[in-house]
Amino acid sequence: MTPHVASLRLAHGGGSGVVFSDDGYLITNAHVVGRDRRGVATFSDGTEADFVVVGADPLSDLAVVRVGEAPPAARLGDADKLVVGQLVVAVGSPLGLAGSVTAGVVSALGRSLPVRSGRAGRVIENVIQTDAALNPGNSGGALADSSGRVVGVNTAVAGIGLGMAVPINATTQRIVDTLLVEGRVRRAYLGVVGVPAPLPDEVAEHTGQRAGLRVVEVVPGGPAARAGLHAGDLVLTVGRARVADAQDIQRQLFAEVIGTRLPITVLRNGAMVDMVAAPTELAG
Repeated sequence: MTPHVASLRLAHGGGSGVVFSDDGYLITNAHVVGRDRRGVATFSDGTEADFVVVGADPLSDLAVVRVGEAPPAARLGDADKLVVGQLVVAVGSPLGLAGSVTAGVVSALGRSLPVRSGRAGRVIENVIQTDAALNPGNSGGALADSSGRVVGVNTAVAGIGLGMAVPINATTQRIVDTLLVEGRVRRAYLGVVGVPAPLPDEVAEHTGQRAGLRVVEVVPGGPAARAGLHAGDLVLTVGRARVADAQDIQRQLFAEVIGTRLPITVLRNGAMVDMVAAPTELAG
């Protein structure tokens, strides 16, 4: 893994990045690049290369940069297949020490990490918690499994012996693909806050669905409120796809649904209620 990870130096800070494409693209954290547009990458063999920032998405804390020449791409894994207790290795440049490796285990899954960009706020779902030692400079580096596949991008030190990583999964790869093409990620906005909740036994038996998202708050005047959602509703489907947690909704709220008619089914007072929301664009 070490040859695929670079130390990134920018005018206002630095961190690490992981080569994920044979075309010289690296993935890192949005907070590592900040507002800078270029910098210098140093690889484990001492090779240096200038890079430019292709795009950044503060609401997932992911960014993409490109160098002229880079080592071959690292293999990407699927964080959705991780289990607690699984061995993981963090590779990065803590405290500016390039090519540093620390080992640990996945100590928890399904964590949430709140992020903000301007006035917009969001929660990164299914963050990986690990006890592999992380220090300043590890941000943007690789969290790899024992087969050398990148399953996360190290993003935060949560305390002594506790680190967080943005998972590499289908949602993450969609964000990266959008950054490669457009340089930013446009998101749709519903204006609803919820927590996972089990479905009543009779509803679970009828639908074959075990859980939904209990609405805790509906933002006044937002798309969800205009559609008729209420606090206490149990969201079953959005866009005709089953919903069991907030990520199931977030993975649908990308540019293509802005201004469209998005069907929503909720369980309210024991009855299923269908409604239609028109998501707006999430403003930064």
